[in-house]
Amino acid sequence: MRAFIGILVVAALGGLVYYFYIKSMPSAAPGTAPTQAISITGVQNDLLQIAKAERAYILEHDSCGALEQLTSSGSLLMTRYERDGYSYSIDCSGASFTVRAQHPPAPEGSPIRYPAFVADQNMEVREAR
Repeated sequence: MRAFIGILVVAALGGLVYYFYIKSMPSAAPGTAPTQAISITGVQNDLLQIAKAERAYILEHDSCGALEQLTSSGSLLMTRYERDGYSYSIDCSGASFTVRAQHPPAPEGSPIRYPAFVADQNMEVREAR
């Protein structure tokens, strides 16, 4: 009987350590769940890839290009323009541009937050406000 109680105590302590370890994991963006980190990192990498392709397209064509133009010209090698619910768009103004990643809002009352991200011609990815 003492062995069984010892196993239960060890299991409870292990469960508490695991719970607090998961709670203390950093998230990719403030207010997001740790499980979103992979998805958000992928979205940020996609934004950089699109921004790099847009910059190359502007140098070659002297104008901004839409996502379809970037892929058809070979500047962008992405096959889809979305990732895990985030969709991408490009806003151009002369030689400056902003690439945006937007996710539909979370359901009402959900603790999950889906931040929007932008990247510009300076190759800086930041959360859109």
